[in-house]
Amino acid sequence: MSESRSEQVLRVDAYPTHEVSGYGVRAGKPFPFGANVVPGGVNFSVFSDQATSMSLVLFKRGAPEPMAELDFPQEFRTGSVFSMTVFGLDHENIEYGYRADGPFDPVTGHRFDARQILSDPYARLISGRDVWGVEPDRDRAYQYRSRVCLQDFDWGDDTPLQIPATDLVVYETHVRGFTRHPSSGVTAPGTFAGLREKIPYLKELGVNCIELLPVFEFDESDNPRSNPETGEKLFDYWGYNTVSFFAPKAGYAATGRYGMQGDEFRTLIKDLHAAGIEVILDVVFNHTAEGNEFGPTISFKGLDNATYYMLTPEGYYFNFSGTGNTVNCNHPVVRNYVLDCLRHWVADYHIDGFRFDLAAILGRDLDGTPLPNPPLLELLAYDPVLRHTKLIAEAWDAGGLYEVGNFPAYGRWAEWNGKYRDTVRSFLKGDPGVTGELATRIAGSPDLYAGRGTAASVNFLTAHDGFTLADLVSYNEKHNEANGEYNNDGGNDNASWNCGAEGPTDDPEVNALRLRQMKNALAILFTSQGIPMLLAGDEVGRTQQGNNNTYCQDNELSWFDWNQVDDNAELLRFARQLIAFRKHHRELRSTAHPTGQVRDHVGLPDISWHGERAWQPDWSPDSRLLAVARCGPADDDVVYVAMNAHWEPHDLELPALPGHRSWHLFADTGATAPHDIRSPGGEAELENSGKYLIGPRSVVILVGRAPDPETS
Repeated sequence: MSESRSEQVLRVDAYPTHEVSGYGVRAGKPFPFGANVVPGGVNFSVFSDQATSMSLVLFKRGAPEPMAELDFPQEFRTGSVFSMTVFGLDHENIEYGYRADGPFDPVTGHRFDARQILSDPYARLISGRDVWGVEPDRDRAYQYRSRVCLQDFDWGDDTPLQIPATDLVVYETHVRGFTRHPSSGVTAPGTFAGLREKIPYLKELGVNCIELLPVFEFDESDNPRSNPETGEKLFDYWGYNTVSFFAPKAGYAATGRYGMQGDEFRTLIKDLHAAGIEVILDVVFNHTAEGNEFGPTISFKGLDNATYYMLTPEGYYFNFSGTGNTVNCNHPVVRNYVLDCLRHWVADYHIDGFRFDLAAILGRDLDGTPLPNPPLLELLAYDPVLRHTKLIAEAWDAGGLYEVGNFPAYGRWAEWNGKYRDTVRSFLKGDPGVTGELATRIAGSPDLYAGRGTAASVNFLTAHDGFTLADLVSYNEKHNEANGEYNNDGGNDNASWNCGAEGPTDDPEVNALRLRQMKNALAILFTSQGIPMLLAGDEVGRTQQGNNNTYCQDNELSWFDWNQVDDNAELLRFARQLIAFRKHHRELRSTAHPTGQVRDHVGLPDISWHGERAWQPDWSPDSRLLAVARCGPADDDVVYVAMNAHWEPHDLELPALPGHRSWHLFADTGATAPHDIRSPGGEAELENSGKYLIGPRSVVILVGRAPDPETS
């Protein structure tokens, strides 16, 4: 038998059995869902439990009208899955969608509309928003077009980095905002390719993980508002209104117009991994861009509304997300959809972890009731494909469910620690009665995460949602007028302090204090136990001019201004050295919470608390001074961090060090540059090892070590 004859025998499924609308077809494979290239054709598979009929709508790429519409024969339906293999397609030059017919009865949850062409929920690529900011043709019948994607990227020897969680230094950033500013100097501003050109900056800063704001396809043009001050159009800049969960945003790719956004994103990830940097995606499974009953029909709403969304008994949408609708995450079909999606990003894009927006919703039952043992969270925790990916929860939602410290973790989940943020901000302001809770937070929040370890706590002071660090010390109030919502949007409880003047000022004393406060914040963040997260640009004093909700601001208010790298070089240097210091000291990255147990090799506890007097912390409500000393399990240095939020200086009595150890100065935010910080290992020995004068509103970091025998 010849080889060609053998292939014909082996691939009998490569031939059609039916003809529909002029195309050879055969019954498809229900799994995997989506459009997948198979020998001789493309296998299309889509779920709908209540559809009475389904058709596949094919377009030549970019054409306004369909080139064909193929009804699924009833015998091609398996259970609630319609699947069909279509032969003879030029899969690289087609777009497709589905037309589902069925009951329109909102009270029972059904909103079928056979006039609509629907995106494939499993589409690996979406066209229609290929270039950021290009105004779409609103008259076009099918706005978000599904496309077939080949799995032919060469990953070379790329493998997951699997950096231990406690060693992470997370950098939260926005693909477009990081390089869109004219000062970025990259060849493709605002894209995956542009971010790739900034990898050397990230390495020099010292971060080893970037957390990207949503990169799933969304529609930046769906914001109807304009800036009331300038009349300029506002955007959906952040991207938390997902259109398609399996497709990278084409408008974030320099090659999006050519349909190459997937490979451009993969190239970025591959090069980040080569630089020792992991990639975490901010994912939004709590709601979609379809909104409530007045929102558009894009995909889920027309395919199986009652399955994909949480509905009231009257058929309206529950709204625990604050954006109109809530995804029915714990419905078994939707659970599998979320799982398939995350597996796709790990297997096909080598993503290292996920941060789940408003993740408390993922623990709600079909009627919104919080579940004691949420099956979706358990499923994700134990899934073999996701087994070594990082899972981080924003453990609250807009429906009032706040689970910081109580999020069902299954030994896997970490949390954005909102209590860390609130406590440290309050301490930095100088609020009374905070010192005791500050101690708990910088020790890894054992009250919240006992038994889960310090890596359960993602410590942060700022994030995309809220003030930047520079604005945190420059504004008492939010200034969101440019968002067109009469300053009613954004949080009102910011625990910020303007240091004596609201907004920009020429007062040198105020500006000096602001710089010191930023250094104080960074010093506390990077010496706390847990996973530190830095908001992009905070290391150079990026400002949003007091706007604490720039979700719609695609302009210099949101973009990283690279001129600040030089303008605020002092702060950048301070941040770099702090990150390097954290990496240098294992005692700051301990996986376990400290217990106070004495380390035999040094004769000091693993953690000890101090005030103006050594070993005598002041826990009174009026105390605004706290010092902490840490010792590692081996022959490590002793790290002493004194934090003074008082407006007066204080004489510190330093704890005595055993043996021949003496105190060395690493950082003092009250000192002027370049004496404010040193390189790890280059600390200067204190002349008086028993005392240190800490300035007002300052942080001091000392290292207790034995003299180097080669230099002593």
